[in-house]
Amino acid sequence: MAGVTSALKVEADPEELGFDPARLSRIDDHFARYVDDGRLAGWHAVVARDGRVVHSSTAGNRDLEAGLPVTDDTRWRIYSMSKPITSVAVLMLWERGALELTDPISRWLPEFAEPRVYVKGSAAKPLLEPATEPIRVWHLLTHTSGLTYGFHHAHPVDALYRAAGFEWGVPEGLDLAGCVQAWARLPLVFQPGTEWNYSHATDVLGRLIEVVSGQALDVFLAENVLGPLGMDATGFVVDDPERLAALYVNNPATGRAVLAESAGMGGMGREVHGPSWLSGGGGLVSTAADYHRFTRLLLGRGEVDGVRLLGSRTVDYMGRNHLPGGLDLEQVGRPLFAEMPFNGVGFGLGVSVVTDPVAYRTLASAGEMAWGGAASTAFWVDPAERVTAMFFTQLLPSSAHPIRTQLRGLVYQALVD
Repeated sequence: MAGVTSALKVEADPEELGFDPARLSRIDDHFARYVDDGRLAGWHAVVARDGRVVHSSTAGNRDLEAGLPVTDDTRWRIYSMSKPITSVAVLMLWERGALELTDPISRWLPEFAEPRVYVKGSAAKPLLEPATEPIRVWHLLTHTSGLTYGFHHAHPVDALYRAAGFEWGVPEGLDLAGCVQAWARLPLVFQPGTEWNYSHATDVLGRLIEVVSGQALDVFLAENVLGPLGMDATGFVVDDPERLAALYVNNPATGRAVLAESAGMGGMGREVHGPSWLSGGGGLVSTAADYHRFTRLLLGRGEVDGVRLLGSRTVDYMGRNHLPGGLDLEQVGRPLFAEMPFNGVGFGLGVSVVTDPVAYRTLASAGEMAWGGAASTAFWVDPAERVTAMFFTQLLPSSAHPIRTQLRGLVYQALVD
């Protein structure tokens, strides 16, 4: 079985915080098998309670071909785990009075002044109608704007995104402003505020931050979120390329991880030389220690070690279900790829929110905030149990293996207080 090592200094006796250490070790035993049979090259799992790490372990390699092991300072592409960070930045601007959640985004992004909405027809000949409601800031935060992703392959508008050069990347030479202008020219999948669809919405929020603040997104995040939290290894360009984990793709025929470059997907990672555009929805690289600071921010209702980024009530509001009618993603979302299951899960302001753990069919608490990334990374924050957990690896797509639900079960079965 793959060797599992301790990682990211354990700060508390698990038993003092209600965990059975022997049961926590089942996390290591289970995911070591993923390395043994080649499903994952390596991983890092972290569990904490009250902000104190009770279990942290690694196994395997950050770069299998080079024989480099996963270490505490391994840099991971967190992809969509960038979204909650960008959303926090938007909420900080909201708290400062720089914008309202109900503001039409065309106030700052005039390219969205007259959005058109898909009604029917093919991608080659779609029938469109004017939007009856402007896209508002809260639509972007909740993915109810009508925007989409080209990689969904679920709707004619998705095909229009791909035809415009947006699938797993963007057209050569486009910066964030150019991407947003291109998306504004494409039709919406539905009328804003009526449904949920995972999309480039958080990337548009990144551009909104730039226009409202007058700073580039990377600068604003560094000065207002990452720097104050001490997330010094997190950014759009990896600070230590030798520590960056290799990116892998699942081979569905064998179930084994294959290097992304050999699978023709090397363009997914432009973190070493710098991206051509700043993706607030998926462009950040981070470490387990850094992202643990971010989970502590959410658990601490906006504060970590005396540093407060958001008011406590703002974080509470962020973690409520904002979907139309209080429905869950299964009821109001579209049946397509996303980073988490839909049953019993709503969506807040930049994070998923568990509304019904029974319908979720997984051990969890109502009010849990979470999200994950395309390369099978994941985190959750459970305010009821005061538990946070994270899992880092680099395997596309995130739907290849049930890592997230398995991790939940393994964490909660170890909680015995």
